[in-house]
Amino acid sequence: MKNQLLEVRDLSVVYPLGEGGITALDSISFSMEKESVLGIVGESGSGKTSVAMAIMGLLDKKTKAAGEICYEGIDLQVLSHKERNAYRWKEMALVFQNHLDVLNPLLTIAEQIAEGLRKENGKVEKESKKKVGELLELVGLDSYWGQCYPHQLSGGMRQRVLIAMALAGEPKLLLVDEPTTALDGVSKKEILSLLKKLQKSKKISMMVISHDIGVIQELTSKVLVLYDGVVLEEGYTKEILYNPMHTYTRGLIHASLELNPYQDLWGIPGEAEGKEKGGCTFYGRCTQKLESCKENKPLLKYASLERKVACNQGGIVTLLEGRSLSKSFSYQGRTIKACIDCSLKVASGEILVLLGQSGSGKTTLASILSGHLKAEEGEVFFQGFSVEGNNMTARKEGIQMIFQDPFSATNGNFTVAQAVQEPLHILKLGTEQEREQRMKDCLREVQLSVEDHFLNRKCANLSGGQRQRVAIARSLIMEPKLLIADEISSMLDPSTKANTLRLLKGLQNSRGFAMVYITHDILLARKIADQVYIMHEGKVVEKGSCLEVFDHPKSEYGKLLMSCK
Repeated sequence: MKNQLLEVRDLSVVYPLGEGGITALDSISFSMEKESVLGIVGESGSGKTSVAMAIMGLLDKKTKAAGEICYEGIDLQVLSHKERNAYRWKEMALVFQNHLDVLNPLLTIAEQIAEGLRKENGKVEKESKKKVGELLELVGLDSYWGQCYPHQLSGGMRQRVLIAMALAGEPKLLLVDEPTTALDGVSKKEILSLLKKLQKSKKISMMVISHDIGVIQELTSKVLVLYDGVVLEEGYTKEILYNPMHTYTRGLIHASLELNPYQDLWGIPGEAEGKEKGGCTFYGRCTQKLESCKENKPLLKYASLERKVACNQGGIVTLLEGRSLSKSFSYQGRTIKACIDCSLKVASGEILVLLGQSGSGKTTLASILSGHLKAEEGEVFFQGFSVEGNNMTARKEGIQMIFQDPFSATNGNFTVAQAVQEPLHILKLGTEQEREQRMKDCLREVQLSVEDHFLNRKCANLSGGQRQRVAIARSLIMEPKLLIADEISSMLDPSTKANTLRLLKGLQNSRGFAMVYITHDILLARKIADQVYIMHEGKVVEKGSCLEVFDHPKSEYGKLLMSCK
C-alpha cells in the first residue's frame, strides 16, 4: 500500500528470565499509515513498551525478537546493526517515559540535545547551537532553559526536552511512551496539546503508548488494546471507547476517570498470571468465559468494518433481550398500560439502570424480564432461550430478583440459615454439607456473621440493612448471571443504603454478573449505571450510556428528569 508507513507481522518478544524466558509479546500484528496516530493501551506489564523497543531495535541482545517489522516496505529485523542505525532516530524516534533516568544529570539541556544532533546529523558547533534553540522553541521552551541542568526543570519541562531530543533527527514516525506519567493536570494538558500540534504541523506519524485512557482518547484515531502480550481488540478509538467489544477493554474504561466521571472506579479483578496453555490469555479474569476458553485460543478477527476482537464468543455477548414488550392491567373499570412496546438489551457483566418516576412501568418491565409476569405482547430471551415463568429463576446461573421491601422479601419466621439456603433445598441442589458451606460463603460475601447465634436468628429480628443483605445472599447462592434489583435501597437509611450499594457493586465487579437496577433516584443511577433506560408512562423514552444520557439527554422527558437532579 502506497500510504502505509509501518507494518508489524507476528512480532514476538521473549526476555531471558527464568526457565524458557518471559514472553512479553506473542505474535502481534498491526499496521500504520503515514500521518496517522495509533494508540496502544493496556495495563502495566501488558507489553506496550516492548512494542516500541522492538520497533526501535533497542532490545537487549539476549532478548529474542521474532517476526517482521517493515518500515516503508523494508524489514528492519533482517538489517545489520549499522544498516538499522540509518533508520533509528532519523526515520523513527522514541520519546522515553522516564525523564529522570533518560536525561544525563551532568550535562546541560543544550549539551544533551546538541549531542544527539552531532551524532545523527554531523552538524558543526554554530549550526548545532542554532538548531538547539529552534528545537526548544518548537516544544515551547525559551532558549535560556538550554543552559540549565535536568534537575532545575519541572517534570513537564523535562518531558518537552525529551520530545525536542526525539525530533532532532526530523523523524517520520514518533513513538511516545507514557508521555504524561506523573505530570500534574496543567502540565499533562500542555504536553497533549503540544503533541497534537507537532503531529499536525510536522505531518508525522505517531504511536502513543499509554495506560491512561484519557491520553489515548485525546491523541489517537485508532487503538490496539494489549493484554499479556496479545492484542485483544483493535479499531477506531472513538468506537472502542464508547462501545467496547472485549470484557478487558470494558474493564479498562471502567477504571478511567475521564470516561467515568460519575461512578466509583473499579479495576479489573485479579492480575495477569500468564497464559493458559493453548487457551485464552484473559481466561482467569473474564466475566463471560466458557469452559472451552481454557483450551481454545481466540484469534483476532473482524467483528465489523475496521473492528477486530479476540474472543471465542465474538465479543461481549447479549445476556438478556426483551423485544417489544407490552402489559396492561385493569383497575376499577380502567385499563392501565404499564408497558408499551418496550425493548432492551443487557450485555454480560454490565449494569443497566431502569430510571423513571413511580408508576412509569419500571417494576412491571422488570417482572416481565424475570418471568414473574407474562407479557401480553413481545418476548424475552436469556442467553438465547425464551424466558417463561420461572424457568430462568429456578436454576443456577440464571436470573434472580431482589425486591424493594426487605421485610416482605424474606419469611420472618425463617432463621437466617433457612432463608439463605431455601433455594438450594427447593431445587435439591447439593448435599446438606455443601448447602451449608455455600450459605456461609454467601453470608461472608455480604459481610454478615456466620456464627451460630446469627445463623439461628429469625429474619423478623434483623434490621432493614441486615435483612436486605440476607436477601442478596439468598440470590447469590444461585450464582446468577443476571441480578434484577428493584429499588432495594429506597427503604434504607442513607448510611445503610451507601454500604449496601457499595457492597452490591463490589460483588458485581468481582463475580461479573450483569444487573438490572430499578430506581427513581437520579443521583444513585448516575453512580452505578453503565447503560441507562428512562421510562415514562410505560414507554422507554431514552436509552444510552451513562455519559450520553446524563450529559446529553435527547428526549424532552429526559431533559426534564436531568434538570431535577
